[in-house]
Amino acid sequence: MNDDTHGTHHHSGPRPDVLGLLDGRPLARTELDRRLAALREGPRSAALPVEGSAEDRQLTRWVAQVVLTEELCAAEAAERGLDCADPAPVRLDQRAAVELGSITAAAYEGSAAVRAVYRAVTAGTEVAPEHRRADPPEPAGEVWRLATPDGEFEADPDSLPATLAAALRTAPTGRPVAAGGWRATLLGRHAVREHPGDADDRLLDSARRTAFARWLDHARAARLTLVPGLEHPGDPAQPDNHHRH
Repeated sequence: MNDDTHGTHHHSGPRPDVLGLLDGRPLARTELDRRLAALREGPRSAALPVEGSAEDRQLTRWVAQVVLTEELCAAEAAERGLDCADPAPVRLDQRAAVELGSITAAAYEGSAAVRAVYRAVTAGTEVAPEHRRADPPEPAGEVWRLATPDGEFEADPDSLPATLAAALRTAPTGRPVAAGGWRATLLGRHAVREHPGDADDRLLDSARRTAFARWLDHARAARLTLVPGLEHPGDPAQPDNHHRH
C-alpha cells in the first residue's frame, strides 16, 4: 500500500497565489481554488469540514497534492511526447486505490496525463519470480445460491451478515432460516476456482502500481517544491497533522 509521498522540497517564504513550484517554476493556484469552490458548491457540500478549520486546511492540502501530481505528470507527458487524448475519467477499484494511495488514485482517475505517464512508466514492468504462482490456484472459495424475501441471488458467504451465514452453514439445504432479523434459504453451493490468467493479471497490475508509485515518489522529490499552507497533509511538520508521533 502506498500512502502517497511527502518527500518533496519545501519553500520557506509565503506565496499566497502559488500552488507550488515545478522545476523551480511557480504554478498558479487557480485550479486548486476552482476545485475547492466546486466541492463547496456541490451536492456533498454539507459533508465538507467547516471553512477555516484544521480539517478544511487538510482538505485544501489534499486537493493541492492531487493538482500538483497532475501538473507534474502533464509536464512529464509533454516531455515524453505522450498521447493524452483520453479525457474521460476512469474509476479505480478499491484495491488499486489503496495500493496507489488516495492522492495518486484521485489524480489517476481525473487526469489523462497521469494515466498516460502511468502506461509509459510501467510498460516494462514484470512480476518478480518469487511472486509468481508455480502451482495451479486453489479454489477461491464457494458461492451460495440463496432465496430471500427479496428474490434469489448468489453471494459469497463472507459477504453475508455473520449471524445469517452461521445459521445457513448448519441448516440443511432447502430449509429456511432466520437469524439477526434476516431470513434466507440456502438453495445450493458451488466452488469458484480462479483462472490462472486472472491471478497473473492481478499480480502484474499490482506490480505496475508499485512501480508507478515508486517512480512518482522520485519525480515529486526531484521536481516539486511545496509552499507553506499547501504541504502534504501527512507531513508530520505541518501544524494540522494531528497524527504526529
